[in-house]
Amino acid sequence: TTVDSISVTTVSDDQEIQLLPNSLCLLVSKTNPTENSDWNKSTTKLKPLNCGKKVNSTQYDHLRGISERHQHTHIPEPDVAMVFQTNHKSSEVDMNDLEQKLRKANRDLERDSTGQKQQSAQVYNLIGNFWRIKGNTQTSIECFRKALSISPEDPEILLNLARVLFNLQYLDDAIFLARRSLHLQPSGQNAWLQHYTLGEILKSYGHPQEAAMHFNQALLLNPGFQPARSHLRDLDTDSHPSVTHLTLFIILFLVVGVLFGIVTSIESNFQDTSLSDSSKVQQRHFNRAMAMRSIKLGINPRMCRIRKTNS
Repeated sequence: TTVDSISVTTVSDDQEIQLLPNSLCLLVSKTNPTENSDWNKSTTKLKPLNCGKKVNSTQYDHLRGISERHQHTHIPEPDVAMVFQTNHKSSEVDMNDLEQKLRKANRDLERDSTGQKQQSAQVYNLIGNFWRIKGNTQTSIECFRKALSISPEDPEILLNLARVLFNLQYLDDAIFLARRSLHLQPSGQNAWLQHYTLGEILKSYGHPQEAAMHFNQALLLNPGFQPARSHLRDLDTDSHPSVTHLTLFIILFLVVGVLFGIVTSIESNFQDTSLSDSSKVQQRHFNRAMAMRSIKLGINPRMCRIRKTNS
């Protein structure tokens, strides 16, 4: 989700919240709802903000992270508040005020007899992001499921759900949803956030080269986005130790090979020397035995040699 996906505009007191088909624009009264006593009386006993009745199934329920949604722990995502920021000077979002606006938008949908599905999907998507900030993972997933049951190929909703599953470390599911979001993103719209999200997931998955490709693409589409640069620096830093370790391993392997060759050569020379010495000793023993035998038989060894020479 991007900051531009929602804008909050201050208008006159008698204007109502209006939902636009392509971009959700909340037109809010100048009067702060928290200062309205009638509003306070009507909201003191309200149920927690939700997306109404849960849907039975969606085409994404086969993903393990979704099928196991009731087992998930709650993980607050305060950075999601950037979606609801009305200006770039302040990083704070009044969650109470935001909840009241979302309740109002939700009630307007329930009263709308035309039942414009795209508007409903966008409201459920925003409520899902609201619960991501608060840390209610299960409720946020249910809202995204309901939004996807209405608009199953909405790239923004798919990306939000991918972020939730990424934080829960369902990496395969997160990659699937983020890639599908990128695939479905209209050609005229900037897809830097899809590339950045894929970069984060792939980096966590242990695919640094593919992650770096997506981070570079995110910077190409959004040059001022510093988190992508930070991730690229981390990947560059991590790549040097791996190269050093590989180099050291190769050097060590070569040294061991050379030492093994030297030791083998020494052993071979030692064995050859031992065999040579042993053959000489055996030859001396043989000559002595022949001489003793010749003496016993009265044979002159010199005459034997002369005979051998003449023959």
